[in-house]
Parts: sequence; structure tokens; C-alpha cells
Amino acid sequence: MVHPARVAGQRASALHFGDQRVQALFAVLVVFSFQLRGFKNREMRVLLAQLLGLDPANYPIARMPYDLRRLRLHGIIQRIPHSHWYQLTPDGLRIALFFSRTYARLLRPKLAEIIPQPEPIPSVLRIAFDRLNSAIDACCEEARLVA
Repeated sequence: MVHPARVAGQRASALHFGDQRVQALFAVLVVFSFQLRGFKNREMRVLLAQLLGLDPANYPIARMPYDLRRLRLHGIIQRIPHSHWYQLTPDGLRIALFFSRTYARLLRPKLAEIIPQPEPIPSVLRIAFDRLNSAIDACCEEARLVA
């Protein structure tokens, strides 16, 4: 997922884990996983625009086919034959759940703990990160490396 894909001569760019648009795509796919009939470009575009904080009426129409193509070439979705409908693949559901859950439950909260704030959040991770940062600074000073 995090590397570009090449399928039957077609290239699809990578789906980077921390990218806001990719996270929004996976969150929307999880919502559509409960629809047995699948979903259309238009339905996905409305939800994606809302998750990105954009007006669905002004969301660029050309972005959705690009994203759908990337998802299809990475094997996350498949097109339902002879229609304009898409459905999530079994592996695609696992990937979408993993990306969206890991980002929402682990990465965002833990980054909030280690990013400097006026009043740091006291946590074991914050204390360990501060110690690591101090040790790296000490090693750089010892080796006379300039920041």
C-alpha cells in the first residue's frame, strides 16, 4: 500500500499511511463495507469531501476517479462488472480497518503526547520520548554535531 503499484502496465501512486486524504478514503471505505450493493463514485465523493472539511459541491470531480483507480490497482476495491458500482475486497476491508483504526487509536493520540505543548501531557510515552530526545542531543553535543 505504501509503495506505488503497477498492474497490467498501469501505475498507481502509493497510499501513504499518514496522509489526510488516504485516511479519509479508508474511513469512507469502512462505512461502505456495510453496504452489500456496493457504492458509486458520487456517494463516495460526498462523504470524502465532508471528512476532508470541504463542501461536496466544490470537491473536484476529477479527484474521485484518480482515487478509485489507486484503490482498485492496489486491490482494495473492485469494480462490479458492467456497472459503475464498486465494492470493497476482503483484503481491502482488512487494510481499511487497519489503516483507519491504527491512525485514529494509536498514531494521533500518541503523537499528541510527544509533540511539545505549553503544558506537556504527563505520560509514560512522553517521559520516554523526552529521555530519548535528551540522549540524542547529548550524543550530538559529544560528537560536536551542529543542529
